[in-house]
Amino acid sequence: MAVATNLGFPRIGAKRELKKATEAYWKNQISETELIIAGKAIRKENWLLQKNAGIDHIPVGDFSFYDHVLDMSALLGCVPERYEWDGTAITAETYFAMARGSKNAPAMEMTKWFNTNYHYIVPEFESVDKLKISSSKIFDEIQEAQSLGIAPRPVILGPLSYIGLGKIKASALTKKDILTALKPLYAEIIARFKTMGVEWVQIDEPLLVTDICDETRQAYRETYGWLRAQSDIKILLATYFEDLGPNIDLALNLDVDGLHIDTKRGPKQVDYIIEHLPKGRTLSLGLVDGRNIWRSDLQDAIDVAKKALASTGSSRLMIAPSCSMIHSPVDLDQEDKLDSEIKNWLAFAKQKINEIALITSALNEGEDSIATELADNQKAIAERKVSPRIHNPNVKQRTQKVNSEMAQRTSSFATREQIQADIYKLPAFPTTTIGSFPQTSDIRAARAAYKKGDLSRERYVEAMKKEIEGVVRYQEAADIDVLVHGEAERNDMVEYFGEHLEGFAFTRFGWVQSYGSRYVKPPIIFGDVSRPKAMTVEWSRYAQSLTARPMKGMLTGPVTIMFWSFIRDDQPLSDTCRQIALAIRDEVCDLETAGVTIIQIDEPAIREGLPIHKDDWAAYLKWAVECFKLSSCGVEDSTQIHTHMCYSEFNDIIESIAALDADVISIETSRSQMELLDAFADYAYPNQIGPGVYDIHSPRIPSEEDMTTLLQKASDVLKAEQIWVNPDCGLKTRGWEEVKPALDNMVKSAKHMRLAYKKSQAA
Repeated sequence: MAVATNLGFPRIGAKRELKKATEAYWKNQISETELIIAGKAIRKENWLLQKNAGIDHIPVGDFSFYDHVLDMSALLGCVPERYEWDGTAITAETYFAMARGSKNAPAMEMTKWFNTNYHYIVPEFESVDKLKISSSKIFDEIQEAQSLGIAPRPVILGPLSYIGLGKIKASALTKKDILTALKPLYAEIIARFKTMGVEWVQIDEPLLVTDICDETRQAYRETYGWLRAQSDIKILLATYFEDLGPNIDLALNLDVDGLHIDTKRGPKQVDYIIEHLPKGRTLSLGLVDGRNIWRSDLQDAIDVAKKALASTGSSRLMIAPSCSMIHSPVDLDQEDKLDSEIKNWLAFAKQKINEIALITSALNEGEDSIATELADNQKAIAERKVSPRIHNPNVKQRTQKVNSEMAQRTSSFATREQIQADIYKLPAFPTTTIGSFPQTSDIRAARAAYKKGDLSRERYVEAMKKEIEGVVRYQEAADIDVLVHGEAERNDMVEYFGEHLEGFAFTRFGWVQSYGSRYVKPPIIFGDVSRPKAMTVEWSRYAQSLTARPMKGMLTGPVTIMFWSFIRDDQPLSDTCRQIALAIRDEVCDLETAGVTIIQIDEPAIREGLPIHKDDWAAYLKWAVECFKLSSCGVEDSTQIHTHMCYSEFNDIIESIAALDADVISIETSRSQMELLDAFADYAYPNQIGPGVYDIHSPRIPSEEDMTTLLQKASDVLKAEQIWVNPDCGLKTRGWEEVKPALDNMVKSAKHMRLAYKKSQAA
């Protein structure tokens, strides 16, 4: 029989139970024991849901209190020295200190999980001396599942991917040294699985879909050959997010029992793999999209599976999602307010599990066994294709008229820089923030009441203006140079804009994890995008009227709006992005007309959207850069355009970042201790840069000395005239009790650097 399987299920809980529990624990409102109990309840619900749906292989170890890569670091005892770990079992205190920082130690670096909006905690390899099995979490969870009658398939991140996603912090240490130390630990883990009665282990090796070197390929051969010799447990090697490309034969010939492939983002590999799959090998087909929310075309999936079935035999075929479903919302059934037509086009994790079971039933029992479900599915697929709600001829016509001149500023940066300096007269090391300020309970309550109709538009505007004025007055008192209005009226940097654009739909409970307890509710782009009216001008104009200091208008860029939404899959990404860019262009021009002439267009997703295979980079970067410039270049030279990027590596796309031609770019650099600036320095980046000096994803309040040290590092590689001073990211997730002292220290640090700069100029 073909087997219905899953690679991972959303860990957040249908009603965000995980967020509530972890944040309560961080606030000392519940104990560690109560946190563990909350985790057990979520896992039980997830496992039983999958079992009752007919899933045969149910993943265990996909649940995490913060991040699955961090879980792997805890399991292996890979803990940086700064956390003063005593070498015993990893405690919750140490675990969360690694993720969020502590009073005495900054958090570990965080970056994007391949080309998704999920963030993982980057492993740090300082030495291999203390590596050992240091967490019982996954073993405990196997026992939990077994006690519920679940036959678990444990999931662990493979050794080569784990090393490849980490950073070596000791000059004498090599990847080979780390692999040599890790292999016995992986063998020990797998051996323990075997003794617990586990039949299959899922080892995720997403690094295999990237452009790896010959040395890494050889390491794969040797490692999996060695692991096979240590245990006869069945290994499913899981790849996802792309096709295997030049590594396809390597993956096919590794000494494992099964291979999982992503057929949604790597469709061109399917036929080759079916044809060349070694005899006796199990093939896991990722036929249901784990990263988007559209219903699967069941007939198309069944046809692909039948082709594989004819070659492999039913006993060696697994039906699966393309990747873990942590990138999908939990349950569409909760969406009782969603437009019924659009809802009929969608599937969340719970519904995707059912799709997997239906495909498997069609293979094992014939298509007649799912005739009713298949007919309903095909009707929904067909209706979506022809729905008039998807296509707007006016939008398409405008997009076709875009030309290269629309994506160019009038003058060079050197000319603009002088014009802007004369207008704004900012000091050296000017200070600003990235946009948002703390979203207090009063703000959230007012927004919720307004949406429910319990608060009039007039009263809501009055409440938001009061919040804006408070933020403006605070920034003036703190002596910040370029102010922001604080974004009190915004629920999310993408959802807010989607709510004001045509072509978007919204859910009430469509949450997905971005990092830790930070969840986002991506809007759904179902049709052509346009801007019916101004989205931010009213708020920014009001904020500017309150102060003589420059006020920065805050927008989210087209690439980020697109990638941080669930994207329509019926046209090229570039077409969708260009439509959004034109909408943002209109907003930029309206802000300028309203007297807001410093405008930030956030684009943290540009690096995230980069295709995994380098051969595809040039085409993507061409249209991504064009879309940003299309949104930003309709203004006068005197208008200063900022952009912001966070949690990305820039070395490999620095030319494209420079091509954005933003007057100022702010980037996350505090966790990396300014390491990310090296790319800008090596490139001799000409425009201005705000390297973040305050890690807002940690509750730790950096001192003035901490920030000055970072700015001094920045000054070592950049010209003082280039440097702005700002936090790493927006402040909405932090409390005022953290923000005020941190920003006060930031301003003091900037003034210290300013004074030192004046002295150096006078010398």
